[in-house]
Amino acid sequence: MDLKEKVAFITGGASGLGRAAAENFVAAGAKVMLFDLNRESAEAAAQELGENANWSAGDVSDENDVTQAILKTKDCFGALHININSAGIGAAARTLGKNGPMPLQQFEFVIKVNLLGTFNCLRLCAAEMKNNERQTVDSEKGVIINVASVAAFDGQIGQAAYSASKAGVAGMTLPIARDLGRDGIRVATIAPGIFETPMMKSAPPQVREPLIEMTQFPKRLGNPVEFAQTAAHIVTCSYINGEVIRLDGGIRMAPK
Repeated sequence: MDLKEKVAFITGGASGLGRAAAENFVAAGAKVMLFDLNRESAEAAAQELGENANWSAGDVSDENDVTQAILKTKDCFGALHININSAGIGAAARTLGKNGPMPLQQFEFVIKVNLLGTFNCLRLCAAEMKNNERQTVDSEKGVIINVASVAAFDGQIGQAAYSASKAGVAGMTLPIARDLGRDGIRVATIAPGIFETPMMKSAPPQVREPLIEMTQFPKRLGNPVEFAQTAAHIVTCSYINGEVIRLDGGIRMAPK
């Protein structure tokens, strides 16, 4: 599917990997709706991206918030062809810490945002994509790109909740692709390693250097532009479907 004149609904689109994808897509001639929990950041990002971008604020795990954002997308741009689910949270807590077991509410919250939130958005976007005209000779109507993490496979100490949430995103990729194939909708997941997001740029050397050392080649953190390029390739390469793509420089995370 060509990016030009397509409409992308990007969660977590105000910053980090989602923002990088939005910039790449707009440069390629697409229109983007930035959906983010942070209203001020979403509005500012949309203004910076120009007339082919708009924004909506809300919670990815709230059905009404996402529904209203999708309606706004269709009102602004007339359609919805692409969904990138990059919204998520990180959390660290040992299963059994010095003060006892991890609070169940903490585990539930991470699952709610990262896993349920991703599924909530993709299912509602898919319902709109199904109504699209065929966009390619293969009768494509839409593309969904979810964002997992290498923690889905190499979870570190204290990452039980985060790893479980991202493993869920990775694990549902194929069955959802099978579910949506009859509707002309492809589904793929990117599992990023450690990227130069604003949080990592401000991290001290004692945090950054071990992560770089775990990376095979190149010996650096990922550039968000590389995530955006991968997302664009998934959209434009019609034979990518049902796949989880590690984007990590060959990193394999140590226990800590």
